[in-house]
Amino acid sequence: MDKARFWARYGQFVLVVIGYTVLALATLFWVLIDDGKDRAPLVFALVGVAALWLSVGTLLRTRPDFSPRRNTTGWLAGRPGLGLVFYCGLLVTIFALVSVSPIFAIFGALGYPYAYALFPAHWAVFAVGVASIVGLTAQTGLTAFQQTSPFIVLVNVAVPLAFAGWAAGGESQKRQAAIRELTEVNERLEAAMRVNAGLQAQLLEQAREAGVTEERQRMAREIHDTIAQGLTGIITQLQAADGDPAQRRRHLDNAATLARESLREARRSVHAVRPEALESARLPDALADVVRQWSKINGVPAEFTSTGSARPLHADVEVALLRTAQEALANVAKHANAGRVGLTLSYMEDVVTLDVRDDGVGFSSTVDSSGFGLTSMRQRVGGVSGTLAVESEPGSGTAISATVPAIPVGGQR
Repeated sequence: MDKARFWARYGQFVLVVIGYTVLALATLFWVLIDDGKDRAPLVFALVGVAALWLSVGTLLRTRPDFSPRRNTTGWLAGRPGLGLVFYCGLLVTIFALVSVSPIFAIFGALGYPYAYALFPAHWAVFAVGVASIVGLTAQTGLTAFQQTSPFIVLVNVAVPLAFAGWAAGGESQKRQAAIRELTEVNERLEAAMRVNAGLQAQLLEQAREAGVTEERQRMAREIHDTIAQGLTGIITQLQAADGDPAQRRRHLDNAATLARESLREARRSVHAVRPEALESARLPDALADVVRQWSKINGVPAEFTSTGSARPLHADVEVALLRTAQEALANVAKHANAGRVGLTLSYMEDVVTLDVRDDGVGFSSTVDSSGFGLTSMRQRVGGVSGTLAVESEPGSGTAISATVPAIPVGGQR
């Protein structure tokens, strides 16, 4: 238990025990030393009154700033006026006893701790001074200070001054301790603020680096899905135009169409705008148009099928599925040498699945399939919390399946 809590709970009892002890000692000294036994009835009567008055002190509480709880029990609790009445009564009993015999100046010193215990520091010093004057006046009278003995001076001047200094020193120490504690708290707060500032700067730098990395990956995917695929298709059409004079015009027209579409998609990618195919059509219609254009340009039969109840999805989900379909078809055109291609878009309750199948040459699982095309598809599908599966065997074609959550428009990714 700390000092504040101890004084709040037991301080009044400690002071009363001290008071009874000092009163008993003073009475004993008076019996042993003083010759005025004819005043015994008066002395014992005053001692009885003093003892009775000290019992009232058991109902007091110690100084409020000592107490961590304001609601201390007792009928004097929260009534500083009654505490003042008690202190005045104590001074009256001290004055009466000391007037009868200077020996009771020992009991008079009890006014000093009670002053400090009952009143705030600035009033406690004043109360100590009053107690000192009361004791001195009771022993010497108002005009007999020149006849005062050293003992009386010691008890009535030096003791209260020493007590007042002790009380003021205690208050000063508490203030200094509070100042030190506040200084330590401020230093810890400043250190914490410096650490937080460093962490904030680090987080900002990490966020900036993450944003730069994410934007680079986005631009790499968009360049691959638009410019790179478009240039590949254009080169293929131009090469075909050199080989067959009868089909030259068709191949040149296809190359021009691919160039215009690639230019438009590249511009939209730079500004992070949705693909043009999704601006004016639903995802199934956009995929059907992509399949139709791809089949026309590459001369390979391709079929698109949509199952389930089609519904608008989050923009990022639809873009991921569209780009995955375009990349898968581009890989078929470049590598598969397929005779037929089929795309199926399946709407289910919680997920949407895109399957791209071809009957081309396929590839072995030991062949490196980590090219940027498959990597780009995995990044796009993974970016919307989806999964990408690739199945292929030599001579048996290839199947690519992308499964993404069916996040509705306005939903959280």
